[in-house]
Amino acid sequence: MLLYHGSNMEIQIPKIIVSNRSLDFGTGFYTTSDYQQAKKWAVLTKERNGEGAAVVTEYEFDESLMSEYKVLKFEKPDYEWLHFVRDCRKEIITGSEYDLIIGPVADDRTFEVISFYFEGVYDEDEALKRLLPMKLKDQYTFKNSSVLETLKFRRRVFV
Repeated sequence: MLLYHGSNMEIQIPKIIVSNRSLDFGTGFYTTSDYQQAKKWAVLTKERNGEGAAVVTEYEFDESLMSEYKVLKFEKPDYEWLHFVRDCRKEIITGSEYDLIIGPVADDRTFEVISFYFEGVYDEDEALKRLLPMKLKDQYTFKNSSVLETLKFRRRVFV
């Protein structure tokens, strides 16, 4: 399968770099199977950093290798996913016991709903009721170097 990473630079050899902000699944190398989502991330990253070029890097990922790793997969935004994202973003947990975490991405479209949930304005039921119709894109978060080495660079696209 093809996975994409959006950034302000080409990344032929992915590395796990600790982010300066809390992310959905904690520290890791984030990819998506949706090219358009990666393109949005590339543009956003370039704008945030104020340097480089918006680049989508494409990788080949052999899904059959997942059986060799500890994988956590969320099929949809549900209670378990919501709690996990909350705890990772609040740095209560890191998800480091997993090699790969797959699930919906809480992106710019969901920011208000997630924020209201974190602030207690929405309870879990209300937050999920508002998130489910959004058809969230996916994210594949590689949590350590051994699983990260399974990504094979294919090409980069400037956007």
